[in-house]
Amino acid sequence: MTPVSAAAAAKTGRGPFAGLPREAAILSAVSFTVALGYGIVAPGIPAFARQFGVGVATAASVISAFALMRVAFALPAGRLADRFGSRRVMAIGIAVVATSSILAGFAQSFDQLLVLRGVGGLGSAMFSVSAQALLLASVPGGQRGRASGLYTGGFLLGGITGPALGGVVAAWSLRAPFFLYGALLAVPAVIATVALGPVARPAAPRAAAGPRESLTVLAGALRSRAYQAVAAVNLADGFAVLGIRGAIIPLFVRDSLHHSATWTGIGFLVFAALNAAALLPAGRVADTLGRRPVMVAGCAISAVGLLLLAVLPGLWAYLGALAVAGAGSGLLDVAPSAMLGDLLSAQARQGGILVAFYQMAGDAGTVAGPVVAGLLVDSASYPAAFALAGGVLAAAGLFALITPEPHSNRGTSP
Repeated sequence: MTPVSAAAAAKTGRGPFAGLPREAAILSAVSFTVALGYGIVAPGIPAFARQFGVGVATAASVISAFALMRVAFALPAGRLADRFGSRRVMAIGIAVVATSSILAGFAQSFDQLLVLRGVGGLGSAMFSVSAQALLLASVPGGQRGRASGLYTGGFLLGGITGPALGGVVAAWSLRAPFFLYGALLAVPAVIATVALGPVARPAAPRAAAGPRESLTVLAGALRSRAYQAVAAVNLADGFAVLGIRGAIIPLFVRDSLHHSATWTGIGFLVFAALNAAALLPAGRVADTLGRRPVMVAGCAISAVGLLLLAVLPGLWAYLGALAVAGAGSGLLDVAPSAMLGDLLSAQARQGGILVAFYQMAGDAGTVAGPVVAGLLVDSASYPAAFALAGGVLAAAGLFALITPEPHSNRGTSP
């Protein structure tokens, strides 16, 4: 893992980024732009796929193809970041997503669309792994919580803004969002190539590592209780919060609460608002009191929110439960990645492969969550699915509770 260099320690001067290395502001801007573009294109993908005469389930597989390729290519993306540098791999990954998106807008068959979105998932894995590895390598331990919160906030803000703009564009043309997405990604690609250039060079030449060495490093990390904990918490967050919220809540609002999709959107907005409100406070607490207390609290609060969905009836209980779950999710967006950065500080090489597995755990949870919860809804009930999600989070929280806090340089300045 590239250490924080003197150049990388150059700080920004104002606002929420005051005192942080400038990479934190640059990468947060990149994350916002990428999430904005994805939010623009995502809502119209199933409808665009249906134009090729396929059913609903087949159309939805286009979204699954993107997610599955992210999971499948995460470890190779980590190796690429370790070998060629995070900045270069991030720029290439963004370019792959942009090119595949524009070509998807020209797709003349469902098979073409499916393949191109799968290629986009490959590029997304390259971007997300290398960007997080670069962020964690650039920010000192005493600032990683705050930097992680701001970086996640960029994704969150872009993810909220994108669908609204995407709906307007898709009403004009279902192909147009793909072109707009590709054009928007030119901005972060240029940032990754140019703006980060002077501050993102490795301090020493990077030795090429083979697959065996990468797997050896990963196997060693998996023997660490702290690394197991951050991966488990990320998987639980992906499974319970991201996966179930996105796939099951809309059906729950329709089938159990008997309200329109408008209330699904309102619930998601409440969740996002509390999530965003928790990010910076959680980052500061993680930087001062430690990562583990924030991880445990995040799992517990998120689990309570989902259990409230399971046991309390009515629309207002639904909104209150999502508010609680959103606040807990904000804590989980910060503390695990900060602890991961602490672990990577002791890993002078092959940090990308460890970030890759961490992200792969979260993506695997996001993919598995809707499937498992959907089966449970069909065989039992919505409350059973929400209770399972709460249980998964509670188990991850207990695991974090018994995990020693790794050594870090919290409280130090660069």
